[in-house]
Amino acid sequence: MGFHYLPRVLNLPNALTLLRIFLVPVLVVVLLTRVEGHVYLGAAIFGVAVLTDYLDGYFARRRNEVTRLGILLDPLADKLLTAAAFRSLVEMGLAPAWMVMIILARELAVTGLRNVAAGRGVLIRASGLGKGKMVAQVTASLMLLLTRRLAPLPLPGIVALWVVVSLTLLSGADYFWRFWRQVVRAPERSEPAGRARP
Repeated sequence: MGFHYLPRVLNLPNALTLLRIFLVPVLVVVLLTRVEGHVYLGAAIFGVAVLTDYLDGYFARRRNEVTRLGILLDPLADKLLTAAAFRSLVEMGLAPAWMVMIILARELAVTGLRNVAAGRGVLIRASGLGKGKMVAQVTASLMLLLTRRLAPLPLPGIVALWVVVSLTLLSGADYFWRFWRQVVRAPERSEPAGRARP
């Protein structure tokens, strides 16, 4: 039974998600060891990881291989990737630590709520705000990463980072609201229906 279940779990979309998780420590090592050309190599690794994020969703929908594991792993992989990129940017002196702390705190809080919801059988999917935040994070990360090589990018990179912080707070508030509505208030709504009449 386990062997029949395994191919469904380790399908192409989930394999791409696992590849993205594997690239996270590779990205950190490349950026922080600062070998010759590490910025361009790090940007390339980050770009490949972001591409897997697009491809796993594309293949999951096209091949009808959306799994519960994939729904849980995909946002986790995204958070690990962005956390690694922003943490490296702070170490390289390219991003303010306090802004990155706001971003990472939101990611940790949302991951915790997602796990609680999943434990109760509720899967809260990413919203439009969350997807917009991810696009802004990728854009800001690449712009800041290439700041040292391309002089015009520092100001647009910081502006993009402010956009990320704004979307982080908005999407976080939206996620907390949906968690409250779908997980916390759901038992309250269903309780009267299941209660026996006196």
